[in-house]
Amino acid sequence: MTKSQQETQPLPRVKEPAGVVVSRRGALIWLLPAGIIVIAFLIAPAIWTLVLGLTNYRLTGIEAKEPQFVGLENFENALTDPAFINSIWVTILFVLGSAVFGQAVLGFIIAWSIRNLAPRVRSSIELLVILAWIIPSSVVTFLWIALLNGQEGTLNTILGIDTEWLLRYPLLSIIVFNIWRGTAFSMLLSSAALASLPPSYLQTAKLAGASNWQQLRDVVLPSIKGYLITNLLLITLWTFNDFTPFLITGGGPGGKTETVPVFIYQEALRFLELGYGSAIAAIALAINFVIAMFYLRSSRRNAAR
Repeated sequence: MTKSQQETQPLPRVKEPAGVVVSRRGALIWLLPAGIIVIAFLIAPAIWTLVLGLTNYRLTGIEAKEPQFVGLENFENALTDPAFINSIWVTILFVLGSAVFGQAVLGFIIAWSIRNLAPRVRSSIELLVILAWIIPSSVVTFLWIALLNGQEGTLNTILGIDTEWLLRYPLLSIIVFNIWRGTAFSMLLSSAALASLPPSYLQTAKLAGASNWQQLRDVVLPSIKGYLITNLLLITLWTFNDFTPFLITGGGPGGKTETVPVFIYQEALRFLELGYGSAIAAIALAINFVIAMFYLRSSRRNAAR
């Protein structure tokens, strides 16, 4: 066969692997329903919230019938509103205290402490922790109000004192409540992370003479860092947007437990300033986006190492 004949001869068709059953276009078709759901229930509401935040829309009055475009006025008012700034600080303390330094740490400690127990004992402990997570919020709220009640509360009865816990320590009360309620998720995720760790890692560290603390610091934590970052991302976002504290304290006393979600509720639905409340919700959405990007960036850096 001459060189010209070799060049004009068509190349052999490469057979696709057996696992490839759909084309790229077919994959996009399968993803289309999920995309529609994301647009309908996430992107569209976010855009509509931003649009409302640019108006003076109210739930009653003339502004309800004929809302006017006010531009960035609501956003400027929010960033200079002492009550909103206070809600930001309350939310930061609530998230740091109950999620970052509470649920994440306690959940990992429980998972690490019970990892070598008998399966039945470990399952019983996990079930007790999970119960706090699966009980309805209304029931949990009633139980904690009964526990922290000033005159006839269960905690005062046990300690033999008379302290108005929700009035004297309101923020601490909801932080402890949220730690108790949300630790289960961190415990389950930490248990899954520890279970994925090859036993040979710890065995090698033991043979090298590493103590339990050295094994934890130098072997375990670096190996499951990706799981821990994912856990922090989820519980941070959940806690930032948690509305349960309102059921316990109503945002009081004096705004000491008025987190951002509670502040949005007060402005939009109690004071009927839906445009102003929407602007604050848009700011909260931007904060959530920044938090998510920070954790995702940290996760990518960890995966690249």
